[in-house]
Amino acid sequence: MKRYHITIKFALLALVVTTMGLMQSCKEDIDMSDRYTFKEYTVASYLTEHDSTYSEYIKLLKTVDISKRSESTVFQLLSARGKYTVFAPTNKAIQNYLDTLYTKGIITEPSWDGFQSEQVLDSIQKIIVYNSIVDGTREDLEPIQSGSFPDDGRPLSIANMNERYLTIFYGKDPDSVYVNGAKDKAGNITRGCLIDLKNRDIFTINGYIHQVHTVVAPSNETLSELLQSYIDENTGDYIVMAKMMLATGLADTLTKKEDEVYRKLVEDGDPRVEGLIPFNDGNYVLNGDLPEHRYYGYTLFAETDDFWRTTLGKEPKDISVADIQAWVVSQGFYPDAKDNTDYTNEDNALNQFFTYHLLPMKLAADKLVLHYNERGYTYTNKSMPFTVPVYEIYTTMGKRRLMKLYQAGPRFSLDGDSKIYINRFPVLNNGRREDYSEKSITPETEGIVVNTENAIELINAYIYPVDKPVVYDDNVRTNLQKQRLRYDLTTITPEFANNNLRGNRNNTLYPGMPEDLNYKYLTNIDLLKGTNFYYLSGLGCSWLNWQGDEFNIRGKYEVIFTLPPVPKAGTYEIRFAVQSNSQKRSMCQVYFGKDKNNLPAMGLPLDVRQAGTYRALASGNVPSTLVGWEQDTDDDDYNAEVDKKMRNNGFMKGPAIYSGTPGGTNYARVNEQNLRRIIVREYMYPDVQYYLKFKSVLDDDMKEFYMDYFEYCSKEVYDNPMTPEDIW
Repeated sequence: MKRYHITIKFALLALVVTTMGLMQSCKEDIDMSDRYTFKEYTVASYLTEHDSTYSEYIKLLKTVDISKRSESTVFQLLSARGKYTVFAPTNKAIQNYLDTLYTKGIITEPSWDGFQSEQVLDSIQKIIVYNSIVDGTREDLEPIQSGSFPDDGRPLSIANMNERYLTIFYGKDPDSVYVNGAKDKAGNITRGCLIDLKNRDIFTINGYIHQVHTVVAPSNETLSELLQSYIDENTGDYIVMAKMMLATGLADTLTKKEDEVYRKLVEDGDPRVEGLIPFNDGNYVLNGDLPEHRYYGYTLFAETDDFWRTTLGKEPKDISVADIQAWVVSQGFYPDAKDNTDYTNEDNALNQFFTYHLLPMKLAADKLVLHYNERGYTYTNKSMPFTVPVYEIYTTMGKRRLMKLYQAGPRFSLDGDSKIYINRFPVLNNGRREDYSEKSITPETEGIVVNTENAIELINAYIYPVDKPVVYDDNVRTNLQKQRLRYDLTTITPEFANNNLRGNRNNTLYPGMPEDLNYKYLTNIDLLKGTNFYYLSGLGCSWLNWQGDEFNIRGKYEVIFTLPPVPKAGTYEIRFAVQSNSQKRSMCQVYFGKDKNNLPAMGLPLDVRQAGTYRALASGNVPSTLVGWEQDTDDDDYNAEVDKKMRNNGFMKGPAIYSGTPGGTNYARVNEQNLRRIIVREYMYPDVQYYLKFKSVLDDDMKEFYMDYFEYCSKEVYDNPMTPEDIW
């Protein structure tokens, strides 16, 4: 756990500001002894100076604490050094919010005296305060001016204090900017908090203030509650989806917001969730702080009711689940599924159809496909368009199946846009001297556009409209098998997305995870006794990691991964990315199989110290010819022979698609420290659950086991005589 610790010193007339440190503690206290004393405004002092407009907001800021473990108020926070973006509601905005609560019967009169429960009063006060403030300090990101707001329908890159991502919308007048808005099909704003045209981008020495005329209060409805309301009120865009949710028995699941047991342990300071011992290896410190929450989340890609009106020729209120199932069966999407009324069974056709629309993680629009260090792209340049195609492979809910989310930059896509697609499979210009842009597409492989502009954000989910049926038919499975599937390890378990760890821009955020015997935090990853597990965001660190991040594991570790399914039966290679640039790396035995408790060993131990031409030992680098690595030349036939020789030895060069420094040219393929190891080659079935275990074979707690990404690659790809596997 963390607390703010601020120290500000003055020498002569110059202000020298020490860096703000995040220190482990059971409380978050603001040291107010050395506050700013010169004339420029802080956020707090500006609001105070204009209390005729913000007096109600100021009262709330002085009432609400930073957290349950804090003795400091949010007002004190905004008086101290930081990088805050504040959407400050006027007195009238707060009164209008109270009027709304009164109309809904939540309070007995439209004032703060109308609350009959202290718990409800506390909750409403926090809703107003926490949702209005985006704290860039924790992620070392600058406060956000309106000119740096994201594109229409996109969320801000930093969560607010309520750990929600505020979405920006633009009205038909380009100067009309709304926070947490929504649009109808004609592009008209239907709700949202309008940012005042004159009172925006108000500069203070610790942030920017944007005046809003409506309280920023994102919906606290869960996905289940919203869908249920569509049926109860017989209105909305997803009545048919709601009927499928109820029929499949997922209403309770989609209500889940947070692991309350874990939250209580954190609040009580239980030693099981106090974090790992910080580790300093001389280059950086692994903090070891455990996450403060364990949230649940969901992403629903949903056909609207307009789709169902057209498809079934009925009004949504008249469409039954039997109608939907009959249509699904008639389309042949799931020929092996059962056509019966046991809709809660994963083998049922309706169940398979509905659950394939769901991911077990809450993904904002800018997290559906993560962009960081792909070729030609610099993530810090906000005005820079995306470049080469990037994709993520996720495992859906229900019967375990794969979903590909894909996005390419405007110059690299056939449509000249940067749309996000579900299951898009273009032919790419992927030769050794080509640029990896889209070359061609067919109607069968063009995929489904994800409508991010009309997304609905809920407390535990996002809903994205789609205009085609989202299905896992034979066409999708065949195309997935025909491509290499690269998994950033954080996509295997939903906790990294749901708890704002993956893609977090704080390059000093190195949280730990508890061993399973203390508390099982991660889904699909077992951390057995003796395993010290850290997640390193790596952003801004110039590490040669795909998407920047990595898992770093210490101790006498034993880690078991529950692997994603394969798309179709066949022979697959499982590759493991290794960056062997340190003598501090470890050595482990790899195990693979179907019985988690009895996994057979796969070959010799994996030595993570093995680079292309040497091994990095404590005594120094020792030359090695084990790999067969050579730098690429101008002769691509020779380069292909080197690749073949390395494969015969169980190695591959890193891919050409990314570099260590975003926008740089230090690509993984040209660096001998960045290798892929072929650790498994087995015949695998889509409906069988497989496990992969790594167990330390070194008696040295200081050695680190580095993990970046996995690859699945079918024999149709790696052993294709007509089209050799590409270098990307």
